[in-house]
Amino acid sequence: MEQNSGGSDGALELSVVMPCLNEADTLEICIQKAQQTIRQHGLAAEVVIADNGSTDESIAIAERMGARVVHVRAKGYGNALMGGIEAARGKFVIMGDADDSYDFLDLFKFVSKLREGYDLVQGCRLPWGGGTVLPGAMPFSHRWLGNPMFTLMVRSWFRAPIHDVYCGLRGFTKEFYVSLGQRCTGMEFATEMIIKASLFGARIAEVPITLHPDGRKSHPPHLKTVRDGWRTLRFFLMYSPRWLFMAPGLLLILLGVLGYLVAMPGLHLGKMTFDAHTLIFASLALLCGFQSCVFAILTKQFAISENLMPEDPRLNKFFQVVYLERGLVLSVGAIILGLGLLLAAVNQWRLADWGPLDYSVTMRWVVPGFTLTALGFQALLSSFFSSILGMKLRIGGPSG
Repeated sequence: MEQNSGGSDGALELSVVMPCLNEADTLEICIQKAQQTIRQHGLAAEVVIADNGSTDESIAIAERMGARVVHVRAKGYGNALMGGIEAARGKFVIMGDADDSYDFLDLFKFVSKLREGYDLVQGCRLPWGGGTVLPGAMPFSHRWLGNPMFTLMVRSWFRAPIHDVYCGLRGFTKEFYVSLGQRCTGMEFATEMIIKASLFGARIAEVPITLHPDGRKSHPPHLKTVRDGWRTLRFFLMYSPRWLFMAPGLLLILLGVLGYLVAMPGLHLGKMTFDAHTLIFASLALLCGFQSCVFAILTKQFAISENLMPEDPRLNKFFQVVYLERGLVLSVGAIILGLGLLLAAVNQWRLADWGPLDYSVTMRWVVPGFTLTALGFQALLSSFFSSILGMKLRIGGPSG
């Protein structure tokens, strides 16, 4: 059912999109509340049901209530929403689950903020954001552990100005949604929207809402705590090379340098002696740490070239200093120095008439030698690969 009393040119201002998979228990009341709000405020609006393969009476209910049904064959929460939003004809889109946990009588709160010029209006169910969680509406682990933890992460890592990262009731402009180029087809769809909106500097507002107990009786909620919690954490890390690669890499490099500082002179600390074996552990830390940092840079480059993230001024400054030719010079220099140390160790063996060596001495040449050679070779390959990614960004990428 379309209600068009608010637009003189027949254009729709609002599309209310509900993903649906066997929601016969609650779909009617959700549509009814949305339509009541539309009538009450004279909105030019439609209700879109993005059906993801329901086998119950959901489709019949939606059609009887006058909602527009969009059939989405590709399975997944994100796929259902993508299909529904793509089919939406309104300037504004408000999405919300059809399980009666969200009160669609609150729709006008979101419309008001969108009319003020916000790109994304996020609902907040939690008290510290002004929301309300009714008894039995949210499991203890979700309310006090998972949601606060992931919200804190998205606020600190991505500077998202929200207090409830998992709230599925939200509004946005259709134009803004298209610009995001969302990729996630599962439960990560909702968090991807918040992260990308924050990274690209969107205008984000938050409105308090009340969460009601899930009204479905015929089947349990689709959300799986452990599985979807891990998928959220995985997605956060994928969108934050700094925490996934750079921070662990720098820590390993620091440990490696400290290892060399105590092992090269053979320091003694009480009964502890730092010798050649310490050098091997330190070299392992340096190699792994360097590779992790390189992955952070390459991942960030790729994400920017694919328009998954905005350009980073810090990365641009880095490449003004460390460009291909300079990277090649440093890489070749490290390889030459490393091979020189290895040849010096071979010469020691020659001087010993190819016999037994004093390993505590020789390993202080061998271990730094193979470490520098390996680091130089990694840097050489990484410099070329980074340059290839940079060519894509300059020639054909979104920022070119």
